[in-house]
Amino acid sequence: MLIKELINNMQIDLGQISVTEQEIIDFAEFFDPLDFHTNKEIAEKSIFKGLVTSGPHIFNLFYKTRWVPLFKNSVMAGLELNNWKFLKPIYSKMNVYCIATVADMKFNSDKNSVAIKWHFDFTNNKKELMQTLDMIVLHNVNK
Repeated sequence: MLIKELINNMQIDLGQISVTEQEIIDFAEFFDPLDFHTNKEIAEKSIFKGLVTSGPHIFNLFYKTRWVPLFKNSVMAGLELNNWKFLKPIYSKMNVYCIATVADMKFNSDKNSVAIKWHFDFTNNKKELMQTLDMIVLHNVNK
């Protein structure tokens, strides 16, 4: 997708992802080794009543497998990550959907760039909001 084609409030459906218990454990052991992410027995006794993903896990998957393939050629730099909210726990085999919205665009014609504020909404099968976050990325306008 070309950056020139984007407009404010445009929504991009990044599809659906689910993770297995082993994927939750593997990610958490490396990035967030808390027991309710890495130990099924302890997780079942926690407030979550089961193994849950680490907060960044789902975003990382969508970012790496869905967003980056669409926009990596235009990215000049990441600028900010804001307002990351973990609203509901995400369990194994739960379908999570992601919509990325172009929330704002600030063009700099001298540098042939645009700073795009991307807003991400992650929902479940019931369309309940699971996570949200905003990410500002500097893109090359011509890519």
